[in-house]
Amino acid sequence: MSRSSQRPARRRLLSGRTRGGPALGRRGVLATVPVALAALLATASPAAAGTTGAAGAGDPYFPLAGNGGYHVRHYDLTLRYDTRTRHLDGRAVLTARATQRLTRFDLDLSGLTVTGLTVDHAEAAHRRDGQELVVTPRHALRKGQEFRVTVTYHGTPKPVTDPDGSLDGWIPTDDGAFVAGEPQGAMTWFPANNHPTDKASYDFTLTVPKGRTAVANGVLLGTRTAGGTTTFRWHQAEPMAAYLATATIGAFRVRQYTTRDGIRVYDAVDPREAETAEPVLRQLPAVLAWGRGVFGPYPFRAAGSIVDRAPDVGYALETQTRPVYDSAPDLDTLVHETAHQWFGDSVSLTTWKDIWLNEGFATYAEWLYSEQHGGRSAQQAFDTLYARPAGDPLWAYPPADPGSGARIFGTPVYARGAMALHVLRRAVGDRTFLRILRTWAAEHRDGHGTTAGLIALAERLSGRDLRGLLHTWLYTPGKPVRP
Repeated sequence: MSRSSQRPARRRLLSGRTRGGPALGRRGVLATVPVALAALLATASPAAAGTTGAAGAGDPYFPLAGNGGYHVRHYDLTLRYDTRTRHLDGRAVLTARATQRLTRFDLDLSGLTVTGLTVDHAEAAHRRDGQELVVTPRHALRKGQEFRVTVTYHGTPKPVTDPDGSLDGWIPTDDGAFVAGEPQGAMTWFPANNHPTDKASYDFTLTVPKGRTAVANGVLLGTRTAGGTTTFRWHQAEPMAAYLATATIGAFRVRQYTTRDGIRVYDAVDPREAETAEPVLRQLPAVLAWGRGVFGPYPFRAAGSIVDRAPDVGYALETQTRPVYDSAPDLDTLVHETAHQWFGDSVSLTTWKDIWLNEGFATYAEWLYSEQHGGRSAQQAFDTLYARPAGDPLWAYPPADPGSGARIFGTPVYARGAMALHVLRRAVGDRTFLRILRTWAAEHRDGHGTTAGLIALAERLSGRDLRGLLHTWLYTPGKPVRP
């Protein structure tokens, strides 16, 4: 994610616009449950040992995010949105597998009115409890059983306010909606197992008024216009966390092409942002090629950008395959959000406490890109930051232990996270450092990572004991002694 001047910590940290600065992103519906997910669900709560799915996935910062007792393999979302009345009609079909015997389980859904709910085509009892949609199927589900939940719903979706005061979820705009779900917002527009450990494939069928474009993740399968509306069908094959899903709607200019590597690119740009955005977006194929050379193969079959005009948002987000920007991005932001396709999207975090694995990596990608394209070096970026006094917000808390959900998009997560990677690079040398980046992306592709796992990988590839050094930069409060 990147932040504009409204919330500087979530955009670039050294550039003139303020969300890093000049700097040194497959499986089908029947994919197996990731190891990290299985472990988290198994320990989410004492209820996980019984027949009731836990009301949360066990995340310390967002206790009600996600749910226990099952893993969603696929979402099939059919939505109709009226941009004039801002009314949404939805039908969500979730194909899931029970990870324990279940007599009851939860889905995350904020607002919106549920008009029907079935489990394997049989009506199921359900009730609302805050953001939880509590479901009691007619018959208990066996451990390992695959089942299908169908939810029909409607209403006027509203964004949620995050602990840092920002909005996420379904955010209305003057011509549609800006849809960006980090960290909580997916539940504002579809029922979900809303935690990054539960990744699934997706299909979207989005119907909007004629003249509007509805952009989701993955590959566009087709469009159809009839009766004053246009329907867009999208397919996201690779596993995706719910917060990375989008269904952004607006009066966009669209450009489609295929890169030399066969990546299908779809750009949707608000005409009011086009003059500034298009020179930057034209560099996307080169940025993708650079990322492939540094981080390894691009992890998805689609790419692109959604450039909206959403002045109340204040950030860009790495929605999978197609980042969404609240205004025309600069090149640093494009590099940042593209790097997230490797680090954050393909390799997802296991708890929100580890978000530096997303943001520190994407910020350091900016440093690397700048260094390799005639700009400021990563060492210069590091030195500029290190010169800040001990009382600067940069040193307020360690990047791998922010302390709360209100701090996960703060300056230390982005900037000091990138600095920790630079310290690692200096300790192991460039060749080994790049091996670490590529191996991390390859070994955890379509899965999850942890800080402990990264440290273990760095030690394995370098043959060095790095625990003390990385613990100082990732977990110790205050300004570290210069290495």
